[in-house]
Amino acid sequence: MNDAKPDIDEILGTLEAGLREVLELRPLLVGIHTGGAWLAERLHGSAGFTEEMGTLDISFYRDDFTRIGINPQVRTSHLPVDIDNRHIVLVDDVLHTGRTTRAAMNVLFDYGRPRSIILAAGIERNGRELPIQPDIVGMHLRLTPSQHVKLTGPEELAFTISEKKP
Repeated sequence: MNDAKPDIDEILGTLEAGLREVLELRPLLVGIHTGGAWLAERLHGSAGFTEEMGTLDISFYRDDFTRIGINPQVRTSHLPVDIDNRHIVLVDDVLHTGRTTRAAMNVLFDYGRPRSIILAAGIERNGRELPIQPDIVGMHLRLTPSQHVKLTGPEELAFTISEKKP
C-alpha cells in the first residue's frame, strides 16, 4: 500500500487544476451518486464551472445488479441540459474495477450522444477489470486485494482505507 494517506484537500486541489484545463470545452459536470456527486458539488464552483451540474444514479445499470440487489438508496439521475454533442466531465470518487464508469456511460448514452466524456476520479486504485482509465486523477493509490477505500461525506468529505469484511 502507498504510505500516503488520502488527503481530501490535496485531492480536490489536483482535480481542480486538471478541470480548469478543460473548461475551454464548456463541458457539463456530472457526478456519479453518491461519492462522485459529492466531489462534483465541491468542484463545481471552485474549478470554475458555471452551468448547473448533473448527477447520475447507476443502480439499475450495474452488471452485478442481480448479485447485490437494489441499492437501498436509489436516487434519480438529473441532467440539466441536452447532452447531445456536449463534452461531459464525469466525476467518480474511486476508480477501481471500471465497472461503475461503464455503467455511468451506459446511463449517459440513454440520454443522448455526448461529443466526449472526460473521466475525473478522486482516487485511482489498482485492480482494473475493464479497459477504462481516468483523464484527471486526484491521487493514485495502490492497495492490497483485502483493502478498500471509501469516500465519506457529504458534509465533511474524507477518504478512508479499511480492510474488506470477509
